[in-house]
Amino acid sequence: MECHFRKLDLDPRLLQEVGNLSSNFAIVLAAGKSTRMGTCKTSLPWGEGKTLLTYQLEQWLSVDFTPVVVLGSHNSNKQKDCPDGSFAVINPHANVGKTTSLLTGLQHIPPNFEILAISAVDQPRELEIYQRLILAHQDNSAMITAPSYEGNMGHPLLFSNGMRSHLQNISEESLGLRQIIKEFYPVIHQVKFDNPAVLLDINTPEIYQEQLHNLRWYRTNI
Repeated sequence: MECHFRKLDLDPRLLQEVGNLSSNFAIVLAAGKSTRMGTCKTSLPWGEGKTLLTYQLEQWLSVDFTPVVVLGSHNSNKQKDCPDGSFAVINPHANVGKTTSLLTGLQHIPPNFEILAISAVDQPRELEIYQRLILAHQDNSAMITAPSYEGNMGHPLLFSNGMRSHLQNISEESLGLRQIIKEFYPVIHQVKFDNPAVLLDINTPEIYQEQLHNLRWYRTNI
């Protein structure tokens, strides 16, 4: 299956190519070395015939978002696993911090996007979560939309085009995306969920096995 890999220095023609696909985009961060997991998260099985990487990209494609996955030099070979309609970029400086991956992905997002979602490969979500967030974001003309569970904010985060300049100015020194959340917290439209799945981060083998069991039960009994 073909995956569109692009270098960091973006050809303006690519922006036009990507921009013709959709007005909504999702940056999927997948450049971490998965130290606590002990193996690359992008390769972990998730559902029948899928990995965490392919599952995430296909979920975004299902809601008409163009996913741009950011990989690191250590797992750049995973670009071959990306489904058609998605794009992969490599962050050679991923070891510096997650902010560099976000900025790498942002360089490949057309300037005229309508909604930009930011998620991570270790944050798999059911389609219904994405659908509710997108609808709420559009209905409320929100600058930022986030899911929440029992007062705790989760992921993914959705941003309007007006937030692009703020995202472009983040840095590791200023706490990256966390600084944006802190600064704009009063205007974040939080969508309340009764499911803690919106808080899920799969960081360890124990969490992965537990969530994989839950996934199998859910798909067997629903």
